[in-house]
Amino acid sequence: MREMTADIVIIGAGSAGLCAAYQAAAAGADVLAVDENKLPGGQLFKQIHKFFGSREHNAGVRGYKIGYQLLEQAEKCGARILLDSLVYGLFPDLSMGLIHQNRNYVLKAKRIIIAAGARENYLPFSGSTLPGVMGAGAAQTLVNLHRVLPGKRIVMVGSGNVGLIVSYQLVQAGAEVAAVLEAAPAIGGYGVHAAKLRRAGIPILTSHTVIRARGRDDVREVDIAALGEPGPIPGTDRTIKADTVCLAVGLSPMTELAWMCGCRFTYIIYRHLGAMCRYIIRIWNLP
Repeated sequence: MREMTADIVIIGAGSAGLCAAYQAAAAGADVLAVDENKLPGGQLFKQIHKFFGSREHNAGVRGYKIGYQLLEQAEKCGARILLDSLVYGLFPDLSMGLIHQNRNYVLKAKRIIIAAGARENYLPFSGSTLPGVMGAGAAQTLVNLHRVLPGKRIVMVGSGNVGLIVSYQLVQAGAEVAAVLEAAPAIGGYGVHAAKLRRAGIPILTSHTVIRARGRDDVREVDIAALGEPGPIPGTDRTIKADTVCLAVGLSPMTELAWMCGCRFTYIIYRHLGAMCRYIIRIWNLP
């Protein structure tokens, strides 16, 4: 089996991985960063909107361009970047299994940085396994990378920045967003993103959630309801015609490789996460 070596191997070439590659390579280390995607920058390659804030934080620059900038910065310092390559195993001796250009390699390093990113959280409800229910990030990938609409009439669950931004991008791509639902009493994302949706006539319903998705072979209707204590308020449920439900309900870190090499984990359960779990259990037990 072929072998690759480096002083430092970075698993993941998103923004964190590329910044780590730049810093380590600039300090003189032999750096190899590996990412399974075909484009650099992780989530940045799906970000077609311009960032805002300060010049130091790339205000006015579109996300995918920032990804290319970080790639160029790291490579100029001598870091090697392997895209479309997969680290499938991290073993107790800190060797790694790597697939690159359809060939198997053993990858060895003195130090390893895991910057594997996160996966979208799932929200269980009746009908949540129907075709047409997907993560907001998956919908964003379809639209911004593959130029494919996930559906024509969409209900977005979650009003964090992901839910708000993806909703607006779906409208730009030609879809209709019927509503944005938020279980909390207030939106979770920036007001500037919410204002764009409101100007486009898209309702943002706080203290609301999805109860069920209806359809035989795919989503055709979505039942929603207002939330109170301890759960959905009786008599507030209504049905929205929709063929897609996008879930923007947070992210969880991808920790599989750290588990494989024996890292110890400490779980920190915040109060609002506990409340969310209790709410999910109530929704799951609805008829």
